[in-house]
Amino acid sequence: AEDLQRFIETANAPIFGVNRDGQVTEWNCMAAQLSGFSKQDTMGQLLKDFITDDYKDEVAAVLARALQGDETANFQFPLVSKTGKRIDILLNATTRRDDKGEVVGVVGVGQDISAHSRAFEETKTVAEDLMRLIDTANAPIFGIDLNGCVNEWNRKAVEISGWEKEETYGKLLVANFVPEGE
Repeated sequence: AEDLQRFIETANAPIFGVNRDGQVTEWNCMAAQLSGFSKQDTMGQLLKDFITDDYKDEVAAVLARALQGDETANFQFPLVSKTGKRIDILLNATTRRDDKGEVVGVVGVGQDISAHSRAFEETKTVAEDLMRLIDTANAPIFGIDLNGCVNEWNRKAVEISGWEKEETYGKLLVANFVPEGE
């Protein structure tokens, strides 16, 4: 038991435990490091107090299912740090049982995916900016896939060709939109 406790405490993943009432019973060093809340700050407190308001109901549902024996893998939720910073956690929630096999709480093992989440959002923003640039360009821009079918058709292409974007998508460019002999 002592070895297991030391393993939990020193793991490089945030690990927390809650009892049946949702009160924190475990809060390892990595959870403390990421959140800024010490073990002493969290013990006995409701886990929901460390989660953003928009996810409290979802986290409560995951915990309730785990208390019924339905464990959850790869659940993403934001933890709130002591400074108010959002920390995106990918969580696996497992039922915790006592020596008699009775459910006494839930153990959550997480992974900080904040950097991944930020990179995804940045990529999404760049992609949206590029789509806006293509669509509003003052030149006709079209794209085709490997089969020669249209997969992009901007406003200027609509203006010049008379073909609406929806009319062109998925159709062969040369066969349908390039007049013969041109």
